[in-house]
Amino acid sequence: MGRHNMPDRRSRASAAGSQRPGPRRRMVAISTVLVVGVVGTAAYAVGGDWLPFADNCADDAVRIDVVAAPDMAPALTDAADYARDNEIVSDGRCMDVRVTSQDSSKFAEYLRSEGDPGPYEVWVPDSDLWVEQVQLRGEESLLTPTGNIASTPVTMGMVPTAAKKLGWPKKTYSWAELAGAATQGDQLRLGAADPARSATGLLALAKVSASAQKAGGAEAEAQIAATAKMLAQRVSPTDAQALETLARDDSGTEQGNPKRNQAVIVSEQAAFQHNASAADAGKLELFYPKDGTPELDYPYALLDEPRQSTDESRAALRFMTLLGEEQGERILAEHGFRTGRNAPAGGLVKAAGGSEAQPVADTGEELTPKQIQETLGVWTITVQSARISVVVDVSGSMAELVPGRGAPRMEVTKASLAAALDTFTNEDEFGLWEFSTLLDGKRDYRELVPTDRLGKQTGNGATQRERLRAAFAALQPVPNGATGLYDTTLAAYKQAQKTHVADKFNAVVVVTDGENQDPGSISRSALISQLEGLVDPDRPVPIIAVAVGPGGDQHELDEIAKATGGSGHQVEDPAQIPEVILKAITAAAQAAAG
Repeated sequence: MGRHNMPDRRSRASAAGSQRPGPRRRMVAISTVLVVGVVGTAAYAVGGDWLPFADNCADDAVRIDVVAAPDMAPALTDAADYARDNEIVSDGRCMDVRVTSQDSSKFAEYLRSEGDPGPYEVWVPDSDLWVEQVQLRGEESLLTPTGNIASTPVTMGMVPTAAKKLGWPKKTYSWAELAGAATQGDQLRLGAADPARSATGLLALAKVSASAQKAGGAEAEAQIAATAKMLAQRVSPTDAQALETLARDDSGTEQGNPKRNQAVIVSEQAAFQHNASAADAGKLELFYPKDGTPELDYPYALLDEPRQSTDESRAALRFMTLLGEEQGERILAEHGFRTGRNAPAGGLVKAAGGSEAQPVADTGEELTPKQIQETLGVWTITVQSARISVVVDVSGSMAELVPGRGAPRMEVTKASLAAALDTFTNEDEFGLWEFSTLLDGKRDYRELVPTDRLGKQTGNGATQRERLRAAFAALQPVPNGATGLYDTTLAAYKQAQKTHVADKFNAVVVVTDGENQDPGSISRSALISQLEGLVDPDRPVPIIAVAVGPGGDQHELDEIAKATGGSGHQVEDPAQIPEVILKAITAAAQAAAG
């Protein structure tokens, strides 16, 4: 991920003299335009467009800059205008609130990369998912969540001709059933925003996955993969662009155009705004799945609160309070948002395309962070097929029991690797190495299954997937075997780079329970130096290293992996391996894309 500069729409130098009691951690380049690649949308409001305050406020207003999701920015701007026009005060001082529209995923990416909020005091993304992503970087002071100001359910919207075919408004569906309708031939062309960049797309895909798994049956995993594959063919970069793919009218030209979608994953609020200007044939009719709708929840977070003056932080909180008052909630409702804990405002559901026959109030079971992360991992490896070499430690210590399980570390690891294999499609490629010390003559490693497509038929009639399952099951700790980590890692990396396949996510996954114990191997510094020298931006192969149990050194593994653009991880229980692998693949793929 590259380094980025955010825009600064006012000079902080003049303001800092009286309001900022101390230096900022780091200066951000000042710019009056939004930098391409970080800020994908233009500023919704520019300083020069604001109406002047009355005389009694002009010289004493507290300036607050808010960066908000594109769907929320217009409502916050109206609320800021209301505060200005009515001279709403914080501690006796008027509030000068300026709102900038910015894609939530891109601002989250910026914060993770830079660790500095630029000119902003407040961030209002469309989902807590983005706040959690930023908080994972470990700087607690960067974000201070203070609550949520609105919500809107995630639904599936269809143009009238498609909705009627599926029995709208009376017939109801689960998420899995709706996804099934979209994956059966060309019955329903369904579009969505990229789940890697859109909370709407990610929450819907996670709900489809949870719905299919709850329904059970051997076909659940296949349906999840099919849904992801289908969406990958019709994905748009943003929620707004996904709406633009819909058929505009009921003409044969529009309805029969294979590039035009008949349905789209959409929030109720976005459908409300879309329907306000669309022609009747292009208006959306909403299905609210009967197993519950996830929600966008619009957190209100202070940015780098210790940097803010007391007046700024109190004014920022006063503006949030205004949004929860009668006038603030009225403004939010006028823009199609739900507020408070009551039922949605009268007419909102109908204007958005809903119906009394649809279960609009039931949010169902809440998605867990694990479900969200697994969905993102499945999406990543679905959109970009993977080519992965798994390198497993078979040293003697892998025979030790896992605390609380009563089973050897190797047995739990083998089961976890088999489970991880189930998350990959037949188009993905997998291979397997084992390592200890002196396994193959003077070599510490041995290739057991060359990397190949999981669905490929091998010479004995079994598929590559079946061959790998058998190889996993056959792994055994080598009595008195030590851990030949360094030479093995270098050899596996060289092989993966040599056999790199373009247009796939190539990676080496190293699973070990100990530090390097081969006295005759290269040193750690030499390994890192060689890896750095071998890295080719045109042939990226990140190493994902997993330390299993207390004997592994996460710091060492992370240092080695980062030399290739990868990451190191620590798990106490090998059963956590599948989750860690998916999380690491997602992070590495996003970094490569950025």
